[in-house]
Amino acid sequence: MIAAVLPIQRPVDARLLVIDAFGRISHGRRSGLIDVLRPGDLVVANDAATLPASLAGRHERTGEEIEVRLAARASLSPDDVATFSAVVFGAGDFQTPTERRAAPPVLMVGDRLALGPLRATVTRLLDHPRFVSLAFDGSPDHIWAGLARHGRPIQYAHMVSALALWDVWTTFAGAPVAFEPPSAGFALDWNILEAMRERRLEFATITHAAGISSTGDEDLDARLPLDEPYVISAATARAINRALDQRRRIVAVGTTVVRALEHAAAGDGSVRPGPGLATQRITAATRLRVVNAILSGVHEPTTSHYQLLMAFADRATLERADETMNRLGFRTHEFGDSVLIERQLK
Repeated sequence: MIAAVLPIQRPVDARLLVIDAFGRISHGRRSGLIDVLRPGDLVVANDAATLPASLAGRHERTGEEIEVRLAARASLSPDDVATFSAVVFGAGDFQTPTERRAAPPVLMVGDRLALGPLRATVTRLLDHPRFVSLAFDGSPDHIWAGLARHGRPIQYAHMVSALALWDVWTTFAGAPVAFEPPSAGFALDWNILEAMRERRLEFATITHAAGISSTGDEDLDARLPLDEPYVISAATARAINRALDQRRRIVAVGTTVVRALEHAAAGDGSVRPGPGLATQRITAATRLRVVNAILSGVHEPTTSHYQLLMAFADRATLERADETMNRLGFRTHEFGDSVLIERQLK
């Protein structure tokens, strides 16, 4: 497989690999997605818009250049925007892969960071030299304005050019709370959503603060995904619980939707509306209670996203899928091809 290098959300040649509940593999054009969905399916997507979460600036104590990548916060409230967890890099830009980026200066509690029009203080060291808690100065309005004026989307070294903010927003993006794009949703546009309605499929959304996918450091990457806040509306919870009662298939668009819905499931499997904080890591050992299938990007076996896919299909099936996608030249990463995996029958 090769990395997708152009920021085109729905290229005409995008492909889709399908793994059904019996482990059978097929593939075709992603434009045929509507034909592998079923009447009665409930498709649930993450409507989070992507923050300009990369902030270039200066470490005031040493004067050294840094890049701060915002990585997590405790809630989705627009007023709760002063404190973030963040990963700090030294000088450099996106053209250098994260694993080869220079380290930041030694960070200490109390250090001040100048990030364009924003100022922030290191309030905690999070058990890693590059991972800290930051508190921004000023009101929520001042912080939002500073992010909008100075921040940029987190960039990727495999891309041939810098990403603009509109490159990383889905068609149906809502509140700006994601740190990296919930890119599985790039496969959907208004045409396919209209086709879903005509074929009696339901569509609903949640809002989940999709986190960063890589830090360039193995120890820090092992902590991913971080705890991520989400909100499930009452209408979406009703649609999910109705589908569960009627034994209709629930298709999650992306790993963030799986995390949110499985975290929100009560003891009887029903989904509670309201805010939550997804703290679990979903793996092959996880017993899924809500989601029947996932539409996802193409992920590499070393990632936490791939580990989540193992809750849907066993390793042998995923390895066969990888062999097929390698042979056909499927593209990985945010603007790559897609897979649809139905939870295997046990």
